[in-house]
Amino acid sequence: MTTRIFNNEPSPVSSINKMMIVRLVAIVLAVVIGIVLVLSIVHATRIGAGFVGVEINLAGSTRGAQEIPVRTGWVFYSPLKTQIIEFPTFVQTVKWTADVHEGHPLNEELVFNSKEGQEVRSDVSLSYAIDAAKVPEFYVKYRTDDLERFTHGILKDIVRNSLNEVASTYSLEDIYGENKAKFLRESRDRIQAQLAPVGVQIQQFGFIGKPRFTAAIEQAITQKTQAITEAERARNQLAVTQAEMAKAVAQAEGEARSEVERARGVASSAIERAKGEAEANRLRQASITPQLLEWKRLENQRALIDRWNGELPRTVLDGKSGILMPLPTDQRRLNRRVRETAPAAFLFRSAPFLRGQCARPRTSKPGAIPGTS
Repeated sequence: MTTRIFNNEPSPVSSINKMMIVRLVAIVLAVVIGIVLVLSIVHATRIGAGFVGVEINLAGSTRGAQEIPVRTGWVFYSPLKTQIIEFPTFVQTVKWTADVHEGHPLNEELVFNSKEGQEVRSDVSLSYAIDAAKVPEFYVKYRTDDLERFTHGILKDIVRNSLNEVASTYSLEDIYGENKAKFLRESRDRIQAQLAPVGVQIQQFGFIGKPRFTAAIEQAITQKTQAITEAERARNQLAVTQAEMAKAVAQAEGEARSEVERARGVASSAIERAKGEAEANRLRQASITPQLLEWKRLENQRALIDRWNGELPRTVLDGKSGILMPLPTDQRRLNRRVRETAPAAFLFRSAPFLRGQCARPRTSKPGAIPGTS
């Protein structure tokens, strides 16, 4: 018979292995727990371009704005102790209008009263940006990081109140008329004065379209505008008429001056012509000499002889009765003799002058026939 004895005590090798495994598991668990604790205690975030972050303490202690740090870029923080809030620093634009298709789908027009107490409704556009250096002041005052709620809540109330305060010193005519720019400028300055301490800078402010009034006011404004238009048309028509009259007067004056100048020119021309003729006559008179007169006389006599056909008159005029009477026969013979001898007598008398002699040729006795002694 055989007897088998079993030993129940563990071997030293297996005990060591179990202890190593337990230690390894404990280390892994510790590392995991450490990582979890680290991740829950320290967070990392990145502040993008156009934004700025402020680190808010969650412990509940009250701190001033100067104690709130401003963060940019990569930021490490403990979510158990602090919180990072981002604010955009680029320009924000808002439009408060009655049009449900622009902005929010509801009537957001602003209503204020003029100096007369008349109601004014207007669509307003505003653009603003937050100064990055003053974001802590903005957060401390308004305790919000929701710019949408700030824009359509706090900012809208500030704008409405500023419009009412400024409009109480302006009449309706000033608000929609030539002083509208001044009214908007003063309203913008009042809004900026309230927002400047928290770093909100107004970039643009103004009406969208024209302000709206009650029906009665609108009708009165329309009638006044028509009256102004008619008056302006009348003034323009008057100016046109005056211009046409001035043109006609100027044209008439020009024509009159032209006629005067033309008459002066004609008179001057006549005077100059008369002066010329007088000068010509003077020169002619100065050039007339006895020799020239004698030469002209001879030329005329020569012309008469050249034109004579050689026939002598056969009648004579009676000096007493004025009756033409026939010449006697003896007188006809004498006339024939004169006709035959006249050219020779002419040449004989002209010869001394033609030879250059200055003495006047001797004339025959009165009543004598040329060429006879």
